[in-house]
Amino acid sequence: MTNMISISSTQLGQRRQQLRRQRRLKLIQVIWQALAVSGLTGGLFWLIYQPVWLIRQSDQVEVQGNYLISNAGIKSLLPLSYPQPLWQVQPQTLEETLELESAIAEAEVTRQLFPPRLMVKVTERRPVAIAQPSPTLTHQAQAQQVGWLDAEGGWMPLESYTELERTRQLPSLKIIGNLEQYRPNWPPVYEALSRSPVVIAEINWQDPANIILTTEIGIIHLGPYTPRFSEQLRAIDRMRQLPEQLNITQIDYIDLKNPASPLIQVLSDN
Repeated sequence: MTNMISISSTQLGQRRQQLRRQRRLKLIQVIWQALAVSGLTGGLFWLIYQPVWLIRQSDQVEVQGNYLISNAGIKSLLPLSYPQPLWQVQPQTLEETLELESAIAEAEVTRQLFPPRLMVKVTERRPVAIAQPSPTLTHQAQAQQVGWLDAEGGWMPLESYTELERTRQLPSLKIIGNLEQYRPNWPPVYEALSRSPVVIAEINWQDPANIILTTEIGIIHLGPYTPRFSEQLRAIDRMRQLPEQLNITQIDYIDLKNPASPLIQVLSDN
């Protein structure tokens, strides 16, 4: 009985020593792992903040997705100072700044490490018409309110699209009137216009009770905007042979308030 107790005590002592060695080894492993991670992290931060990771000039900003606004124009909108560490650049801040610009619908900014640069992708608002206020306003007020209009009714100042002026890709359609009055109806109106073969040079929307179109066959009175606008455009399309049948110089305007029954108002002899 005494011999069995002695053997068990010896075994227990050896077991305790083995466990202590294992704990020391694990502790050493943990310490080395911590040192390795700290060294790697510190080295990474040291590497990141080296001068090689600087945005030194605007050439390191690459702009994509723009067709109307120049690269230089978009870069000028970015609140960047050069040189600037790449990791101090806040993409979200740059995106929000760009999207405040009326000519830009959406922006996405990403940082690139190799080589260090900023990638700026934009979606532009495309102008489809030039919006002009009522001639009854003062000359100064008119100049301030003249601008571009996109398909959704977004307004942009004239200077937003200098690239358009250089390439002469200017929208030919002109709209006259109070933008805030006709803006709610503009999207469906433009959608119908974009599908119609009728050439329309001007929409006079000064009087919401009577929209006046300047078209290839003359002046058209439509009355107020209604869901029948597309039907009215189809009626104009059917009348495109009118100049071959009548002397259009004698026509004052065509009344299409009821597109099923067009009325021609001729000029009086007086």
